[in-house]
Amino acid sequence: EYTARLLLEADNIRNIAEEFRETDRGELSLATTHTQARYALPKVIHGFRKAWPQVSLHLHQGSPQQIAKMAVEGTADFAVATEALEHFDQLVMLPCYHWNRSVLVLPNHPLAQKFGGPGNAAKMSLADIAAHPVITYTFGFTGRSKLDQAFAARGLRPDVVLTAVDADVIKTYVRLGLGVGIVASMAWDEKLDGDLVQLSADHLFEASTTHIGFRQGMFLRSYMVDFITRFAPHLSKEMIEEIAEITEPDARQRRVTEIVSKLQMF
Repeated sequence: EYTARLLLEADNIRNIAEEFRETDRGELSLATTHTQARYALPKVIHGFRKAWPQVSLHLHQGSPQQIAKMAVEGTADFAVATEALEHFDQLVMLPCYHWNRSVLVLPNHPLAQKFGGPGNAAKMSLADIAAHPVITYTFGFTGRSKLDQAFAARGLRPDVVLTAVDADVIKTYVRLGLGVGIVASMAWDEKLDGDLVQLSADHLFEASTTHIGFRQGMFLRSYMVDFITRFAPHLSKEMIEEIAEITEPDARQRRVTEIVSKLQMF
């Protein structure tokens, strides 16, 4: 632990020196899941690259546990995750946005026939979904725990016939007719996925919150702060610094909870 603190301070010294020597040049390493990398981050990264063309970006994908480990050990500067936040205790985790889920089925599927009309999806129940084979995320990825909790709370045990970490894989098997897909709503694209019927499940599942985290005590270069504020516009530089300086976990969580209550859906 003592060595880790020394290494963090050594990194900080290098970052501070580089900030004064070459403000607009450096590297930024992100560790995240496939869903965030594929659907939530592209627009942010595109705008960031235009603003900071001399900053090299490195994207690492993995499970929440792997993501947390990379950020804690310094392999990644930032961790972006939704699930298993208990693994991120050593990081300052800032709330970015809420999101929920959608059910994806083929046009001839019974759920599409019954709930596919305007406003009809709100009438769909968890029991309606559980009556069919389900394809969804592997446990520990992309809000899977809240999905399982919702079914369990109603005494339902869906027949999960296939799981994957990648929403595109889930959609592939929905197209093959293997079952009902449950994915993050951001993973459905009206143009690319027009052959599938999307049924909103916002009323069935509790919203999940995606966070971005970094090591406590880490010096944030200007472009790092800019990336956070692009990904989470409700977070100002002053707010990021304020939360980062709170060393007591419970006090920091109370401040984060205040921010979470004001977040918008993705």
